[in-house]
Amino acid sequence: MVGMSELSETTPATVEAASGSDEILGGMGTANPMSVRARPSGVGVLDKATHILDCLEAGPASLSQLVEATGLARPTAHRLAVALAHHRLVARDVQGRFVLGPRLGELASAAGEDRLIAAAGPVLNQLRNLTGESSQVYRRQGEWRICVASAERPIGLRDTIPVGTQLSMKAGSAAQVLIAWEDHNRLLEGLRQARFSATVLSAVRRRGWAQSVGERERGIASVSAPVRNPSGKVIAAVSISGPIERLTRQPGRLHSDVVAQAARQLTEALRAPQ
Repeated sequence: MVGMSELSETTPATVEAASGSDEILGGMGTANPMSVRARPSGVGVLDKATHILDCLEAGPASLSQLVEATGLARPTAHRLAVALAHHRLVARDVQGRFVLGPRLGELASAAGEDRLIAAAGPVLNQLRNLTGESSQVYRRQGEWRICVASAERPIGLRDTIPVGTQLSMKAGSAAQVLIAWEDHNRLLEGLRQARFSATVLSAVRRRGWAQSVGERERGIASVSAPVRNPSGKVIAAVSISGPIERLTRQPGRLHSDVVAQAARQLTEALRAPQ
């Protein structure tokens, strides 16, 4: 029986709002009217930060290009862009230009979670019946992966992971899947103190599924495959898990095909018109 890990929350560093009346009450200044998406809300800092994100939707931009597109003063544009980067809403590309950050994709993925959960039930039941093992869907939440849906093996020795269980991102085939397709910086961060290596993640990307044997918990093996949103980003992992005695030390040889097929079914469900 897998116990519930305690989630420790770390309060993010607070980014001090820019001082001066232009940061508190100001509108969008002389911004290019073609890039204005909405009427000002009356909260100047939020309006300006949102305007920067709107501009980056068109692609990477240098600080000078942001200033030109938004009409913001250069110090203001720089201060807000750096603050957005602190919260991963903005990032930098290899040329140092500002781009939309990974946090936006994570938030967009979370917005589709209800649809994922709704589709997961029958897919996990079928996967459990085909493999004879407990099946799960995991989503990443910060430094944890959360079980958002599961179908347990009804009898016999099994790996029981209730919905809501929080597991480490440092071990297990689902963690491998959720990290393997991350951008370079987050991949390096995910490998820090992990029980899997960069070579393992390279193999996961190449073959499209992951396996682990005793990595998360002694005596437990698992196989996982990625679920993607309509834009192709990996947003979840489908897994089966159970005792090594049944799954063997090469669980992927037994079950990678059906696990990958289950992941494809969920991916297609998310792409289907609502």
